Amino acid sequence: MSFNVGLSGLYAASKQLDVTGNNIANVATTGFKSSRAEFEDVYSATKLGTGSKVVGSGVRLANVSQQFTQGDISATGNVLDMGINGSGFFVLNNSGSLSYTRAGTFKVDKEGYVTNSDGTSRLQGYGVDNNGKIVNGVLTDLRIDTSNLAPKSTTTVSSTINLNSTSPVIDQAVATNKFDPSKSETFTKQFSTPVFDTQGNQHTMDQYMVKTGPNTWDTYTLIDDRNPDGSDPTDAATPPIASTMTFDTSGKLVSVSTPVPPTVPPTVPAPAPVISNELKITNWTPGKVKDGVWTANGAAADPAGLTIAMGSTTQFNADTARSIPVQNGYATGQITNLTIDGSGVLLANFSNYQTKPIGQLALASFTNEQGLQAVGGTSWKETYASGIPGYDAPETGSLGTIRSNSLEESNVNVTNELVDLIKAQSNYQANAKTISTQSTIMQTIIQMA
Repeated sequence: MSFNVGLSGLYAASKQLDVTGNNIANVATTGFKSSRAEFEDVYSATKLGTGSKVVGSGVRLANVSQQFTQGDISATGNVLDMGINGSGFFVLNNSGSLSYTRAGTFKVDKEGYVTNSDGTSRLQGYGVDNNGKIVNGVLTDLRIDTSNLAPKSTTTVSSTINLNSTSPVIDQAVATNKFDPSKSETFTKQFSTPVFDTQGNQHTMDQYMVKTGPNTWDTYTLIDDRNPDGSDPTDAATPPIASTMTFDTSGKLVSVSTPVPPTVPPTVPAPAPVISNELKITNWTPGKVKDGVWTANGAAADPAGLTIAMGSTTQFNADTARSIPVQNGYATGQITNLTIDGSGVLLANFSNYQTKPIGQLALASFTNEQGLQAVGGTSWKETYASGIPGYDAPETGSLGTIRSNSLEESNVNVTNELVDLIKAQSNYQANAKTISTQSTIMQTIIQMA
């Protein structure tokens, strides 16, 4: 019996050395989780129990458990290097077989899919719809789309404007004061805003402010120095149409009144002016001027028209000025770089200063992480003991935060492992000594026979 006890001790010490050696070997492995050998004693027993004076039968390996404690997060500078600060696992798909890992060393294959370091499995997450909205609930292969971002025509322009209440009135009844965009003395202030047509061509929209009375201002809107329909604003037959802004005695905007252009033949009775807090351009034909001749460029304005919000316009005794205008159109964009935020959203940045989400990675969680089966490659598989995985976006519930440009290092503590190595070596030597002692005793008994 003593031989068996000693042999079990040798086997246990050998396993402890194996586990410790494996931990030390993977001290530099990204996302590696250290293991711990767990032992239990052995007793021989009958159906009636072990009794009170039974000597143990040795030791056996009960389990090799992995320690899913957090590893240090170190910066790498590679945007597709990702570490999880907190709980959760990256989800990988290899031809329909899912595995789970903490090693965030990802790259892009020739088709644009985000894969693990050896390119055999694709990172899983959530895609986006045509409007750039994350579609949660269904896992898909994450793919970085490097195609150009299609242009968007301008539909809205907004800004905060103050018109100086002390500016002199320009009497447009006087012929020399009649509005002319080429003569600065016929208007009080000019504001320019870039706008875009359906093909992504940029145009300059100018608003000319003309003070016509103590609390009234006219505003003329031209695009590329032409009327929105492309006609010459200096032509007496096609002069620009002014919208009139009216302010109350406290300098707040009351209304914007825009006359309806006359029709041919004229509408009887004539339509009433449109009164609101915004200007609406519905007759814009995009074009360009070359050698003094305007021609349409083949593009169009947005079918919804172009709305200029004027509700934030005031008339105070301060300089006439405008905040930076905001408009929602843009030209064609080429992808310039990729960023990944803490919630795992992949954001593509384009040359036209637009940012578009192209996906969001998902994390998996398990009720019993210790039940996961290690399959190599710093990956694990789901088992009956681990329970089924739950999928969700990072920073949801107890799931951790994604750290882009970083990797989670191994959680192996080399100092502790070296101490365990010494203990395992001592255990091995001690168990070998019990076998040697038992052998000496048996030889003595044989010699007495």
